[in-house]
Amino acid sequence: MILEWICIVVYSISLILILFYAFAQLNLLINYVRAQKIVDNSPLLDLKNPEEVPYVTIQLPVFNEAYVMDRLLDNIALIEYPREKLEIQVLDDSTDETVETTAAHVNRLAATGLDIVHITRTDRSGFKAGALKEGLAIAKGDLIAIFDADFLPDADWLYKTIPYFKDPEIGVVQTRWAHLNRNYSILTQIQAFALDAHFTLEQVGRNSKGHFINFNGTAGVWRKETIYDAGNWEGDTLTEDLDLSYRAQLKNWKFKYLEHVTTPAELPIVISAARSQQFRWNKGGAENFRKMFKRVVSSEMSFKSKMHGVLHLLNSTMFLNVLIVGILSIPMLYIKNEYGHLREYFIVMSFFVISTIIFFICYWYMYKKTYGSGLKNFISYIGMFFTFFSIAMGFSFHNSIAVLEGHAGKRSEFVRTPKFNLKAMGGNWKSNKYLRKKISPHVIIEGILMLYFAFGMYSAFVVGTEPDFGLFPFHLMLTVGFGFVFFRSLTDKQ
Repeated sequence: MILEWICIVVYSISLILILFYAFAQLNLLINYVRAQKIVDNSPLLDLKNPEEVPYVTIQLPVFNEAYVMDRLLDNIALIEYPREKLEIQVLDDSTDETVETTAAHVNRLAATGLDIVHITRTDRSGFKAGALKEGLAIAKGDLIAIFDADFLPDADWLYKTIPYFKDPEIGVVQTRWAHLNRNYSILTQIQAFALDAHFTLEQVGRNSKGHFINFNGTAGVWRKETIYDAGNWEGDTLTEDLDLSYRAQLKNWKFKYLEHVTTPAELPIVISAARSQQFRWNKGGAENFRKMFKRVVSSEMSFKSKMHGVLHLLNSTMFLNVLIVGILSIPMLYIKNEYGHLREYFIVMSFFVISTIIFFICYWYMYKKTYGSGLKNFISYIGMFFTFFSIAMGFSFHNSIAVLEGHAGKRSEFVRTPKFNLKAMGGNWKSNKYLRKKISPHVIIEGILMLYFAFGMYSAFVVGTEPDFGLFPFHLMLTVGFGFVFFRSLTDKQ
């Protein structure tokens, strides 16, 4: 009975943690709804007055971006801002032929009078953080706008963001990501679905109440003074953006989130690219929890802000709890039916249902803001929600490995997410030379987990004297999710 009780205790703790996280999301939804009624009276710079126009440096950190570099540079050259107050740094850590082609393109733009420089390094120490730090040391601007290679800001983007730096306490202005290829496939749709919730519910829900938010690595502007005051960019985690964000806010710098300003970008269209991005984000989140937890709980911020900060840093660890609940749910099904006297205890199993309902409500509110309400859209939402939920659980093993490595302090290289720009590639993503060709050993385990959860579905029919379908929907979603990740990983030849 000892093993059974260990299983029950671990299972229950994971369920309770997921439920606690769900309640935190519900609180963010309440904050979000209330924030919609607040009129923004932020002081704004008058950019029509030359004396109020701050010097801006745009940093473009790039690494082997053959398919998107021309698009990026051509787009950034269209940015509207007084030329005498604008500098563009192309921070190029590339190791392939794009170094030469990018240099040539930069020279052509510079010949038009644009203040644009091509900066290369002899080594990639610190990866993206190292490149940003090196560029910062020679940047002319008092404000630093950052765009990753696949982001395409509108021409008036600076005019929509820079005015908010009128408030000397504002250290960062972050904009919402939009998606160039949202409807390309199920994979891009569920990524857009998750990111939309983050950039509405979470960012607004936290920012509106003064809780910590994060600069999202791109599509935002930093005050140079803020970066230096917070200790500058550091490359000891895989999410240098989250790291610097927390260090800046612990120094009492304010962040301004602009939900109404969108910056279009490309979503990974191949599962290997999505896997590498997910691994970096989730491991980096765990690394930052390890780095920032004590600083957050010992700070002078309110208890509620501390709780939201800790849960924010633990976002990625929820994947580990989901995996634990999934794996233990099948033994729990047998324990429940073997030990009748414990049946009342298994009310804890309902916690996952409660959490799912809360997430369902939160995501629906965000979904209808984009697509509208009505029965047709609600039915479409139901399909999208459970597709997203299933595939997110299908990523739980892969992401849990990332989380465990992050908490354990295991270092790994910063792996950039391959970009595609299908128009430039003639629509053939398989020709992308940056894609990984080897299949990860994790994929085999994901295939085994697919079969394991299929066995869980079978168990519903044979576990006791009569069928027990309480966990059947859960095991169905796990089977579908791991099956999707497994088969797409094989067919996409990551």
